[in-house]
Amino acid sequence: MADVAERAGVSTMTVSRALRKGGPISDETRRRIMAAIDELGYVLDQTAGTLSSKRSGFVATLIPSINNSNFSDTVRGIGEAIEGSGLQLLLGRTDYLVENEETLLESMLTRRPEGIILTGGSHTPRSRRLLETVGIPVVETWDLPLEPIEHVIGFSNAAAIRALTHDLHARGYRNIGFIGGTTNRDTRGADRRLGYSQAIAELGLGQARIISFGSPPISMEQGGEAIAQLLDQWPEVDAAICVSDLSAFGALMECHRRGISVPGRIAIAGFGDFEVSRCSHPRLTTVSVDAVEIGRAAGSLLLRAIEARRVGQILPPERHEMPFRVVQREST
Repeated sequence: MADVAERAGVSTMTVSRALRKGGPISDETRRRIMAAIDELGYVLDQTAGTLSSKRSGFVATLIPSINNSNFSDTVRGIGEAIEGSGLQLLLGRTDYLVENEETLLESMLTRRPEGIILTGGSHTPRSRRLLETVGIPVVETWDLPLEPIEHVIGFSNAAAIRALTHDLHARGYRNIGFIGGTTNRDTRGADRRLGYSQAIAELGLGQARIISFGSPPISMEQGGEAIAQLLDQWPEVDAAICVSDLSAFGALMECHRRGISVPGRIAIAGFGDFEVSRCSHPRLTTVSVDAVEIGRAAGSLLLRAIEARRVGQILPPERHEMPFRVVQREST
């Protein structure tokens, strides 16, 4: 800043005011300062300001994957919600591992974010301790945890798949299978498997037919291999629910390759209402959740919680349940 001040012929305080728009500065002075900044390639160091104001100017968000359109849409919604607030978004990817989440949390919290948005409600004990003691607002999304850390914007993944299973039953399907991952590292996927099993029991359909194949997130290729296993193990299956639209699309393509009619021989449904489900042939039945709106709601709630803390108040914990809907298409 001293170099900029010398180049522009002003004091460092004037440079600081120009950068923060915190005082009366003539247009000509501001122009000289900005020209000096451009020439020197200067970037303001926010560290000192953060220490004095207790405001870092950013919020953190952790998502399982950056190539899942639901989570990228959620981030877009968060960005829309905080736009104009002066806050920036720092993004971290956990790869569906709570251990990765813990490592990222520890690293991010050393930079003092003003708030944090998490995906899901399952965390390591140490992550929970960090979040409960750090003194910043926390919003958990895409889930309805029984013991939330603070605020929640989510829905029941189990209830969503229960609704889809009941819908398939109402359309005449009786031998319904489920395709998911081999581990519970995707806790939302595990909840969907639980919802399927609950619905099978509620409907009196006997044995649950579950194929666990591949580590989350389940790919299209793995979905294709899993549908083959499902049909080999239970030839009577007349409908398959997949943990996501990606695995459902893979299952659909494998059926095409094998000459298996969808939905003539077997119905296929997914979860997420990804673009691929709307563009496949036949189009895929799925469960739709407004991912962008989840992000907007989480971002707006976080902003309110941050503003409350800035004036010495604490926003009471809020829990908002987001809607989902079964979208029937040609694959069933």
